[in-house]
Amino acid sequence: MIEFKLPSLGADMDEGTLLSWQIKPGDTVRRGQVVAVVDTSKAAVDVEIWHDGILHELLVQPGEKVPVGTVLATLLEPGETAAPKPMPAFEKAPVSAARHAVSPSARRRAKELGIDPDSVRGSGAQGSVTLADIEAAARLHAPAPPVAAAAAVPAAEAASATPAGVDRQKEMRKAIAAAMSRSKREIPHYYLSEMISMATALAWLQQHNEGLPITERILPAVLLLKAVALALRRTPELNGFFRDGQFQPSTAVHTGVAISLRGGGLVAPALHDVGAKPLAQLMRELADLVKRARAGSLRSSEMSDPTLTVTNLGEQSAASVFGVIYPPQVALVGFGSIATRPWVVDGDVRAQPLVCATLAADHRASDGHRGALFLVELRELLQQPQALADACATP
Repeated sequence: MIEFKLPSLGADMDEGTLLSWQIKPGDTVRRGQVVAVVDTSKAAVDVEIWHDGILHELLVQPGEKVPVGTVLATLLEPGETAAPKPMPAFEKAPVSAARHAVSPSARRRAKELGIDPDSVRGSGAQGSVTLADIEAAARLHAPAPPVAAAAAVPAAEAASATPAGVDRQKEMRKAIAAAMSRSKREIPHYYLSEMISMATALAWLQQHNEGLPITERILPAVLLLKAVALALRRTPELNGFFRDGQFQPSTAVHTGVAISLRGGGLVAPALHDVGAKPLAQLMRELADLVKRARAGSLRSSEMSDPTLTVTNLGEQSAASVFGVIYPPQVALVGFGSIATRPWVVDGDVRAQPLVCATLAADHRASDGHRGALFLVELRELLQQPQALADACATP
């Protein structure tokens, strides 16, 4: 029997609310399949499963808020047969028709809607009343506009719905504050910075983008992401996680991209295998990731897989950014705006487009010397944009 548990979708997640199931008992599921939608403090996330099997039982109902690690469902392994469950003796006793078991979320929703939960017929285990039962009762007995509007959300929009009564912005700020406080409390940060000329890279990009439609042009941010991934070949101790008292390196570079949300706050979902992909593919994937992040439609692997985070404040005209590491990662790379500044070239002062690259790193996994090597490698890669574009390798 396989236990499917609520995964941690980032260091700032302690609990989540199940919005919907995408499967039902008896369904065959495959590794990587989206089986549920879970609401975190930041977004509604499509949760994937990492086992093949047959869904045996759903243990949590939509609307329930549960801690990370809670068993949401059980699955039978291929070839496994479920043993019949003996009925406990107490279940044979007559159940009072006056009262039913009511889930906490259902009781809260019933109070909001002015419904007596004891008057609702439950569809959950042993006749328990679920959030769905309360919503159904509201549609049947209270067709007032607010209720009708709430009940009319199509199933396809479940992934972007916010649970009733939840202040998304407040919850997000609390989650970010908790994660960053933990980071500064537990991680011995060190910081480095490097000014990098972008003249050669921008000239190459201009030539590359000539004649291409806007939708196919490569942005400087993609070139920076690819350079970061390849620079990690020289300093792999910056790419991975610090867990159980030791550094655990990652063989692939899954770059977390800090994305600001329209209502405030941010998320940092992963672009997978950045060092191994062509620039055009990375550009498409980045545009798609930003779009889905701002629509509140991300996958659980995108939230849990980042091995290093990159934050780019160039659009906000900030000269530099010194970030806080997102645990359990061990490094964060920041880029300020690309701006024209004085720069010495062959003994002459010239106007050059420059970017300030910064590194925040965990002293438990690396030291300043290794961090400096990373920034040097990053600088050199950005002086060879064609070679950077042609390279497809991981650390």
